[in-house]
Order: sequence, then C-alpha cells, then structure tokens
Amino acid sequence: MWKRRRHARRPETVVPELCDLCARTFPEGEAVRGHVADSSAAHPTDEWHDGLRLVTACCGAHLDVLRELYGCRPFVVEELWAAKISRVMTSGPAELPMDRLARRTGLDEPDIRRAIAWHNERRRRLNG
Repeated sequence: MWKRRRHARRPETVVPELCDLCARTFPEGEAVRGHVADSSAAHPTDEWHDGLRLVTACCGAHLDVLRELYGCRPFVVEELWAAKISRVMTSGPAELPMDRLARRTGLDEPDIRRAIAWHNERRRRLNG
C-alpha cells in the first residue's frame, strides 16, 4: 500500500545571545548573566526588580567589566521614579489623577513632582 511520508522535522530556530559588552553572539547556554544597579530600569511586571538591569555577557570577565561600568554610573532616584511613572502611564489610562498615580507607582506626590521635574529638565537639556 501507500506509505505515508514522514514530514521532516523543521530545525528549531536558535536565537543567539548577544554580549552587552563586546556584542559577540554565542549560544544561549554559554550566557553569563547578572543584575546591575541602574536607575533607568523599571521592570515591566515586577516592581521588586525596579532599579536593577539584567545584563548578559559572553564570559565572566565581561560580566565583571559590565558590573564595574554600571557601578561608575550615578544612581539617580528621580530617574527611577520617572521610570516607574512611565511604566504606569504606558500600561493603562494615559491620564491619571495624582492620587491614583501615587497608588499605582507606590510614590507620594512630592516624589512624583520631583520625578516629573527631573524628566522635564533632562528633556530640555537633550533638546537644546
């Protein structure tokens, strides 16, 4: 009788990892990862990881360099607050009263105002 042909298995697509320091690509299993302090990082779903950035390196030595580089950067608390506000504003209604924004970010009104002032000043400096 007729034989059914078995469909050849499609090879799985392998997405390589990218070293955050040297931009070398390598297999996922070789990745060396760690968290570094970064005031611009607000985790999309887990506020306990706000202020931490997950970095990927091709080796332990490059992870150490990344940690050193991030360690030299200033940690600006207003930048972290602005990132928290941005996360809330992009995940729900575009306009929120101050009390709801405070509840959703975990910040109080003076901190929100400082974050907005920091953000506006930074934009002025970047836009000339």
